[in-house]
Amino acid sequence: MPQKPNNNDPRKPKIIRINLSWLYILLLIAIGYMLFSQSGPSPQKIEWAQVRQMMLDGDIKEIHFVRNDFKGTVTVQPDKLGKYAGMFSNGKVPSRSPHFFFLTSTRFDPETEFDAINEQLPAESQVKIIMENDARIWANVLEWVVPLLLLFVLWGWMFRGMGRNMGGGAGGPGGGMNPFNVGKSTGKLADKDKVNVTFKDVAGLYGAKEEVMEIVDFLKNPKKYTALGGKIPKGALLVGPPGTGKTLLAKAVAGEADVPFFSISGSDFVEMFVGVGASRVRDLFAQAKEKAPCIVFIDEIDAVGRARGKNVGFSSNDERENTLNQLLTEMDGFGSNSGVIVLAATNRADILDKALMRAGRFDRQIQVTLPDLNERKEIFQVHLKPLKLAPDFDLELIAKNTPGFSGADIANVCNEAALTAARRGKADINNQDFSDAVDRVVGGIERKKTIMSPEEKRLTAVHEAGHAVAGWLLPGCDPVLKVSIIPRGQALGITWMLPDEKVTLSKSDMMDNMCSLVAGRVAEEMVNDGVPCTGALSDFERMTKIAYAMVSYYGMSKKVGNISFYDPQGGYEFTKPYSEKTAELIDAEVKVLVDEITAKTRKILTDNWAGLTQLAEQLIDKEVIMADDIEKIFGPKAGKHGEDRLKKEEEVKDE
Repeated sequence: MPQKPNNNDPRKPKIIRINLSWLYILLLIAIGYMLFSQSGPSPQKIEWAQVRQMMLDGDIKEIHFVRNDFKGTVTVQPDKLGKYAGMFSNGKVPSRSPHFFFLTSTRFDPETEFDAINEQLPAESQVKIIMENDARIWANVLEWVVPLLLLFVLWGWMFRGMGRNMGGGAGGPGGGMNPFNVGKSTGKLADKDKVNVTFKDVAGLYGAKEEVMEIVDFLKNPKKYTALGGKIPKGALLVGPPGTGKTLLAKAVAGEADVPFFSISGSDFVEMFVGVGASRVRDLFAQAKEKAPCIVFIDEIDAVGRARGKNVGFSSNDERENTLNQLLTEMDGFGSNSGVIVLAATNRADILDKALMRAGRFDRQIQVTLPDLNERKEIFQVHLKPLKLAPDFDLELIAKNTPGFSGADIANVCNEAALTAARRGKADINNQDFSDAVDRVVGGIERKKTIMSPEEKRLTAVHEAGHAVAGWLLPGCDPVLKVSIIPRGQALGITWMLPDEKVTLSKSDMMDNMCSLVAGRVAEEMVNDGVPCTGALSDFERMTKIAYAMVSYYGMSKKVGNISFYDPQGGYEFTKPYSEKTAELIDAEVKVLVDEITAKTRKILTDNWAGLTQLAEQLIDKEVIMADDIEKIFGPKAGKHGEDRLKKEEEVKDE
């Protein structure tokens, strides 16, 4: 490491640095002084005839006349100022002379005119006349100097820092204002001393962390792999939903690797100027090659790596595609790119260009998925360290109650729990605070001031009870955790279910889930004489998506067959990949499926109407009920043998 020069050595001459900011401030102060130094009203313009009369009246003390400007200024006698107050705005007389000024023509002879008037006046009333030619030295100087000064100031403001950035990118100090650096890369070189994130700080992400650690290990111990003829992957793509820790994993790589680490966002390449994005890509890889071996991390690469030819509103030669072409060339083109490993992150891998995804560019796709139960425990342990927890805090329970939560969601839950406990004036944080925090993150803030009529509250209770009963009795539905009719966010009530984190779903599971979704509307109609309400909008939206997916994606319809019309690219297609006849068949099959689900749900709720009514009454009284309250009414949750139990109950009722 080269040592920094010692500027405190008394033998060395001290360097005086001038800060341009102080020059700007002094310039502004000078301009302000020039503009506001004159206090009070400005001199008023009058005609020569008025000046002549004022001289004859003996009201003028002094006249200052400039021959080459043909302009004169008038100073009135102090005791006569009140006489002319009406000639000034608001009647305010200037506190400083001159008080008036007048202009003459080129034929005006000041010596003759002033002498003729003074001869008519007594000696004590004669006016003092001062005549001169204005050399305008300062005016001429300022006319030339001020524009040049402004140009030099503008030049220094735009180009300062240019010398510091001659060997680096535009991200260096002062380089942002340099127009010649517009094509320079804005990638930041990570400072090893400031990056304090390591793999120990990354909880969960078992498979993803292992693959990334292998890349770091190769950079640290290359002989271990090259001795067997192996080669390090040129690129690795981190793919996963938002908030799962892709950027955090990249920060851990920066903290662990003993090589230079460049980080940049995909949007930093895209500019309105033609050719800037491609130039920045070239500059980034040029810097990386100079410091090889090194790692380049591109966050949100989908901003520049979208599939070519599928950008609606852009031509085939738009700036984004030019930037992508340059990126493809730099990653695996004719030029040598040895020693530069590219890491990238995105949550939209389906829209990336196929040429970018091929082997030789991104050799690996590392899936960063939502954490499972064990991973959630580890993530909670990381975020719980700074919190003051109650002695009876149950980490296992909170981890089970947050399925489908990402690492960012878990961090948010921990913070919300701390804020909730502080709002209630507690000395520590218990499980109830975490439960309320989960409710707030999932359902939104509680709307305490929402006024519901008794009829609306009863319908909401019946609606949520319908969801809970169907979800409890059907084996394919996820276990019901809690039911609430407290308004949160846009919902008047919510039924919380805990997903079993299944990898695959059967047709019966999907149909049971659809039954639990439509059960709220069916229960409303049964208690409201068949009159539907608007509270089932989100339920119907989710149910419709499931129904169409079963028919057109998963091949779960006998008439449509084992055909899938799923488009993994998510492109903007103007035509459907099937005929109108097939579209009508899909719509008809979805309608049959939904009708079948609705009839099945209505039968289940009719057979268990007494329990549903009892559950709705408890909801009206308590507003929130837990799984234990439902179990007291309906018994254990329908599980593996739930279908047999329901069939036996139906047979008994039929008999």
